[in-house]
Amino acid sequence: MRHGDKIKNLSRTASHRKALLSNLACQLIMHKRIVTTLAKAKALRIYVEPLITKGKENTTHQRRVVFSYLQDKEAITELFSTVADKIGGRPGGYTRILKLGARTGDNAETAMIELVDFNEIYGKGKGEEKEGAKKTRRSRTTAKKAPKADDAAADTTAEKSAE
Repeated sequence: MRHGDKIKNLSRTASHRKALLSNLACQLIMHKRIVTTLAKAKALRIYVEPLITKGKENTTHQRRVVFSYLQDKEAITELFSTVADKIGGRPGGYTRILKLGARTGDNAETAMIELVDFNEIYGKGKGEEKEGAKKTRRSRTTAKKAPKADDAAADTTAEKSAE
């Protein structure tokens, strides 16, 4: 039985699992989105989210702590510069997992794991377009009637001043 054992073993030894998660985390940070199996994506989320939180504080100590997990200088640079700038105000939940279906060959359930703030489809860009394009009839009719009333008032004032 595995009472109290919260780590997902992924049918690997400890050293193999550590290397796998480190490589997946580096690829996720570098490419912002990767496709893998659902079990690996769920294990990766638990592994990478604390590292992204550490990436918010750009100190030598935090860089060394994250480097002990990732062992990749380019990924560390990307995490502490680009990723940290985008996720600075977010309190957590930096990743999103989307199920893609079964993989051909071994029928493994695949999923795409991505960094939330780097997706333009679900991000803030879509909401801004909707707000600008959406208008109600009431606002348009009031907007049309208001200038006419002002024009009429201006015409009557102009006629009175002319007399």
